[in-house]
Amino acid sequence: MRVHWFQHVPFEGLGSIEPWLLERGHQLSVTRFQNWPAGSEALPDLDAVDLLIAMGGPMSVNDEAVHPWLAAEKRCLAEAIGRGIPVLGICLGAQLIASALGARVLRNPQPEIGWFPVQAIPSASPASAPATASADGFAFPPTLPVFHWHGETFELPAGAVPLARSAACANQAFQLGTHVFALQCHLETTPAAARALVEHCGDELIAAPFVQSAEEILAAPPERYAAAQAVLQRLLTALCARSG
Repeated sequence: MRVHWFQHVPFEGLGSIEPWLLERGHQLSVTRFQNWPAGSEALPDLDAVDLLIAMGGPMSVNDEAVHPWLAAEKRCLAEAIGRGIPVLGICLGAQLIASALGARVLRNPQPEIGWFPVQAIPSASPASAPATASADGFAFPPTLPVFHWHGETFELPAGAVPLARSAACANQAFQLGTHVFALQCHLETTPAAARALVEHCGDELIAAPFVQSAEEILAAPPERYAAAQAVLQRLLTALCARSG
């Protein structure tokens, strides 16, 4: 399977997604928007993409004047979604999907940085989900401690099914049809990825109700990472099954 992904800053990669894909023999290609518009970093030919993944970054999706590639990325995401290509967005990537589909991205009431639980939204459970929900009934567990690093949030695009929320953020995840998933939280985070964010964005660790210290963030035990990654792997399995 051919997987293309969007990178927005050098210190935010695929995390645990990359080894999972490579272990299953999938081919990876990337557009690094931090190098835009270099010819080697062109947008993908969607005819050659089976799964498209948009990752995180510290910029706002509304900063097109500062980062003109944002407009091109949104158009590419919208086209991929229109074609029925499986698409996954994480953090900034989730906000880009929402924006590409006409939903607003705006400041969250509180910054949310560190390990905080998300809760599954009951209306999105397999028993009661609408026809647009995933065929295999993918859902978050009732509660799951996960990693966050965001100050903005998305509103739900038309037709989207909400999947999870947290105390600080009403919209933590949504699904559109069977091929599009957007996650505000970082299920893919590894210890190295958490350290990279602390090193590059540590100035955001201010005293606030939903902002942990660097020490708290980096003290998370291995099983916390593993539990979040297991949920993401179920989602990746479902998305890979829908490609082609």
